[in-house]
Amino acid sequence: MFLDRLLARRSEKSVARRLYDTAVARGRLPALYATMGAPDTIEGRFEILILHVILLLDRLNGENPEAAALRQALFDVYLSDLDGALREMSVGDLAMGKRMRKLGQAFYGRARAYGDGLASLPDLAKLEDVIARTVLDGVDGVDPTPLAAYAARGRDSLASVETNALLAGEVTWPVP
Repeated sequence: MFLDRLLARRSEKSVARRLYDTAVARGRLPALYATMGAPDTIEGRFEILILHVILLLDRLNGENPEAAALRQALFDVYLSDLDGALREMSVGDLAMGKRMRKLGQAFYGRARAYGDGLASLPDLAKLEDVIARTVLDGVDGVDPTPLAAYAARGRDSLASVETNALLAGEVTWPVP
């Protein structure tokens, strides 16, 4: 019984890591920056990563207990990766809690805003607004429509993946 739960959690973590790694890989696609206007900066790449993680979390929401557990494991992997990245950037232990709290608040704010934008599809206006305020913040003259359309296609693409496939770590992302 205990061993079964332990092995299930390990499997969950492994699948969550695979899903997260796909989000990281997607966030590194040159087309998102070169043709869609995302700024190729630390902040821009961070925002694109958050977008992909939120799309995965959105897809796993409300499915079944296994998907809920995977959703939590995915979020935990994201936080662990963020913690590691901050430590690599020499953020000390004393400042880590404050930084993580600030980043957590930013993530939840974006998750709410993206959730509202995704809920209003096929109308892209709310997604365009979120992307303009987050990904494109401070970038003049870039139209948020291509990235909003990509996010909408991402949601559709993930919706077409069977839950069992997601639980096995298989995802399908759209071409940017």
